[in-house]
Amino acid sequence: MKIIDSHCHPQFPQYEEDREEMIKRTLDGGIQMICVGTDLEMSKKAIELAQKHDGIWATVGLHPNDNLNEDFNGGEYEELLKMPKVVAMGEIGLDYYRTAEPEEQKIQKDKFLKQLELADKMSKPIILHCRDSKAGSTGKAYPQMADILKNGYVKNGGVVHSYTGSLEEAKQFLNLGLYLGFNGIITFARQYDDIIKYIPLDRMLLETDAPYLTPEPHRGKRNESLYAIEVVKKIALLRGESVEDTAAKTLDNTIELFKLKF
Repeated sequence: MKIIDSHCHPQFPQYEEDREEMIKRTLDGGIQMICVGTDLEMSKKAIELAQKHDGIWATVGLHPNDNLNEDFNGGEYEELLKMPKVVAMGEIGLDYYRTAEPEEQKIQKDKFLKQLELADKMSKPIILHCRDSKAGSTGKAYPQMADILKNGYVKNGGVVHSYTGSLEEAKQFLNLGLYLGFNGIITFARQYDDIIKYIPLDRMLLETDAPYLTPEPHRGKRNESLYAIEVVKKIALLRGESVEDTAAKTLDNTIELFKLKF
């Protein structure tokens, strides 16, 4: 059974001591990886890993939680997007959970729009990060993101990674032709069961967001792409479908969105 983890960060410092060993056991286990950039440095490191290993592809982007500290240099990111095995712009988006101030949310939106425009210019799909504000705070990131994307920014496709919005919000993104990404959260949080049952399998991607969001039964450990199988099992269980069919279809979805070459 072959799986592609559509969203992980093997370039992150959490793997500094055993990165090559982790990558080897993952690839040997039949799981390939989309290594997702979060700022200029981590995007460059993602590309280095993709160029070093068959079975790894890279993306480049400025994460909304990083873009308060880094100016978005469109020229540098454009050059990275031209490099071999760079398959998407991301992760980019809105995160109001850590960014509650309206002024800082405006900075996020401005840099998000610049990255959407660059992705459009370079004909790249987008990997979207979206997180609503804490309970009691103002600002709903999901509907604001959907409103922005409706302005012609999804013609090359994309995925809302680590989806944690409502079913009604999910329908808006599906209507835009986007995929939704699911990870280890669904193995221990029940509030997404109905969403997974509702969404067509051909609009889902598998991911881990490793080193974060470790699934059951590995919670408490550093996450790895090898644990993506637990996400497949959970989706298959909720939908009453086979693990093999679930893995095969979501694999096809990932290949189609990112136009992967083998």
